[in-house]
Amino acid sequence: MTLISRRTFVCSALAAGTGPFVLRGRYRVFASSTQEYPERVVRLMKESLVVDMLNQFLYRFDQKELKEKWLMEPGAFTQADFDRFKSSGVHVINFGDGVGSFIEAQELFGKWNSFIALYPQWLMRINDAADMARAREQGKLGILYGLQTSAQFQGVDDVNRCFGLGQRVSQLSYNFRSLVADGAFEPNDGGISEYGGKVIERMNTVRMAVDVGHASDKTKLEALDISKAPVILSHGNCRSLIPGGLRASTDEAIRKLAAKGGVMGISDIAFMVKGTEPVTIDDVVDHYDHVRDLAGIEHVGVGSDAGIESNDLAPPEKLKTILDGADKRYRVHGTHEVVAGMEGPNRMWELCAALVRRGYTDEHIQLVLGGNWVRVLKEIWGS
Repeated sequence: MTLISRRTFVCSALAAGTGPFVLRGRYRVFASSTQEYPERVVRLMKESLVVDMLNQFLYRFDQKELKEKWLMEPGAFTQADFDRFKSSGVHVINFGDGVGSFIEAQELFGKWNSFIALYPQWLMRINDAADMARAREQGKLGILYGLQTSAQFQGVDDVNRCFGLGQRVSQLSYNFRSLVADGAFEPNDGGISEYGGKVIERMNTVRMAVDVGHASDKTKLEALDISKAPVILSHGNCRSLIPGGLRASTDEAIRKLAAKGGVMGISDIAFMVKGTEPVTIDDVVDHYDHVRDLAGIEHVGVGSDAGIESNDLAPPEKLKTILDGADKRYRVHGTHEVVAGMEGPNRMWELCAALVRRGYTDEHIQLVLGGNWVRVLKEIWGS
């Protein structure tokens, strides 16, 4: 990592429009907030390639119509909209949408391809690892096409078709059984189907990343046996820290994922981080610590499972409806969806600050913020 002087850093950050600064070692980076961050945090966010491996773009359920407007109406996405994403400090997101068939996937990717084509000055589709670096260098938001399902693979050749449309990451299942594999809530865990083995082999062939987010315990282990390439877990948590959490991963699975060269993203969903309130950002960092201590710092990254804003910033009655309607196997508790303090676009800044407080080195923080994802995806994608 190249070290720069404080004066050079501050001047370059101001020139880049990072935000208003107070020259006393702490800086405001969001004009709408009085929150200040230490100089080291601001420097690390500026120097790092920041990747969120599950960030659903516009995630708030009360803003679905706005997202559809952005995708469908030329000119609806404005400079002000883009600036909100840029200020978050995130350079690349996996949008993690869901579909029910290949036709739905084709329509979805068509919308996103058109959307990105309309705003080339702000947006970039991520096709390979080099694109991730280019997005950061060019000041654009890199959008990685990943799906939280395998329903689009109605035939093995659909893997090739989806890759051609831009998909680079795919889960094998959501919470329940698919043609490919079982999900985390499936009561009788059957793991990977025979057809699923063929899908994984084809994903390896076209160099699409196999994602075991939402997968059952058996699915995770069998996918790691079948895949010839590293496997990722885009977003999840550690079962050792939330016993009985079906969406969390066992130590066995985490070790095996790491041994294969994979990376696990840590989610900020409060009831997936800890079983009881209060849930704080320090509880989130405990999961990063756990993967680091169990498998190595090279195998953990960010998979927040939120968007530019979470549903915590939606009207209270809307948030209550969402939490009350969640599958009981999530063991929802409290009044938060995302961990308090991480609900908005400052999520990565808060995480970086928490990692600094926990004593992580600059090198390790840069790996967590995105370096590990770049490394593993480059290996999977081959470029």
